Amino acid sequence: MSAIWHTHTVSCNVMNPLFARLTGISLDSHRIMTEHTSSSFLMGLMMERQSSTVGSSEAHGDMAPEVRKRGRRKVKALSPIEVQRLTTPGMNFVGEVAGLALLVKVTGARSWILRCSIAGKRRDMGLGGFPDVTLADARRRARDMRERIDNGEDPIGQRRESRAALRAALVKAMTFDQCVDAYLNAHNESWSNPKHRQQWRNTLTSYAGPVVGALNVAHIETGHVLKVLEPIWKTKTETASRLRGRMESVLSWATTRGYRTGENPARWKGHLQNLLAMPSKIAKVEHHAALPYRELGAFMADLSRREGIGARALEFAILTAARSGEVRGAAWAEIDLEAALWTVPGERMKAKNEHAVPLSDAALAILRALPREGSLVFPGAREGRPLSDMSLTAVLRRMGRGDLTAHGFRSTFRDWAAEQTAYPPDVVEMSLAHTITNKVEAAYRRGDLIEKRRRLMGDWAQFCAKAPSDGKVLPIRGSKAG
Repeated sequence: MSAIWHTHTVSCNVMNPLFARLTGISLDSHRIMTEHTSSSFLMGLMMERQSSTVGSSEAHGDMAPEVRKRGRRKVKALSPIEVQRLTTPGMNFVGEVAGLALLVKVTGARSWILRCSIAGKRRDMGLGGFPDVTLADARRRARDMRERIDNGEDPIGQRRESRAALRAALVKAMTFDQCVDAYLNAHNESWSNPKHRQQWRNTLTSYAGPVVGALNVAHIETGHVLKVLEPIWKTKTETASRLRGRMESVLSWATTRGYRTGENPARWKGHLQNLLAMPSKIAKVEHHAALPYRELGAFMADLSRREGIGARALEFAILTAARSGEVRGAAWAEIDLEAALWTVPGERMKAKNEHAVPLSDAALAILRALPREGSLVFPGAREGRPLSDMSLTAVLRRMGRGDLTAHGFRSTFRDWAAEQTAYPPDVVEMSLAHTITNKVEAAYRRGDLIEKRRRLMGDWAQFCAKAPSDGKVLPIRGSKAG
């Protein structure tokens, strides 16, 4: 436009004298006419430029045609077909809802944007991709967002907070199986016997795993727990009862760690007891099979004739009234032959307390007759490994007493002490390494009563070696003892 204006000005200046001579008009009058003509020429050029600019904008689709209405700019409402044809990169406002536009990227991707003002700041809010979100849906969403903004809300801030909360929830979300692993690792030292830890894992994996193992622990409810327990509650009551308690422990751990909230759906009191029959009403509790103490003399005579490290371990377990696991893991470093004392460290005891076992002459005789090859008193078949948990059971089966268990002889010892001796119950309980539940009584009996227990174990060894009084071998039969 500047070039055209320059040409026009020069033309007028050159023609001034000639025009004046031909027309007889004075130079002053001609100058006024020239200035008026120039102003009109300039205004014409400006109007032509504005018209050209508007036409170019419409031709490139940068923005839909606009009209002025009551001093406010209003965008023409585009139809779905017109929206479909918008392919030029940029913001294409589609009308009907203020600020709603289709953003076309240079890659060709198209998405809906709502340009709005929140707390005095201009914001662009995404409403979804096109064509998955249609024009009608985009307008509906835009109206909803504008209504929320008019009500004082910040949809963009709320969406950001929701996404952050979701990310945080996903980070801390754990499945039930993952919680089982974490619980077992956290309580690894709580089990004196690795077998018990494996029993926990086996029951939870076998029965709970298929039903709730993959579920987010936060979503487990009473119905899920019942789905695990009900199929075995009447047929495997003992297992189901233990499984319930283990599920309750895992879920309580998850609550404490913040992986779930609310009541424990596996709790018994005031909850599942209202939905399931009492275990004691369904199945009779089976105790470890025990030998009547009157038949012990004949049994011990038969056992002493058996060969093998397993037979000696069973014999030693009976004479000391110890648990089979404590005997199988016994180390020579724990035994003082001179003091006739076996000290079991706390980490190998069920109650995690060190336990001193007075050794009778019969128990000492077994130890002195054993070869000292390695650190273990009763080594297993594999070097450096103790006897397996089935080794003592195998001895009983070879003796034709598969109806008995090694643990049951502790009940035989207790029955004998209660019915055939005058030893106080506390001496007997301490010999069995039982935990004293009464705190006052426990404080009163802080000593281990070692000398009284030594006499008790000596009398027990004599009874074990005693043959039936009538010289006849009593028939051996199994029984159930607590």
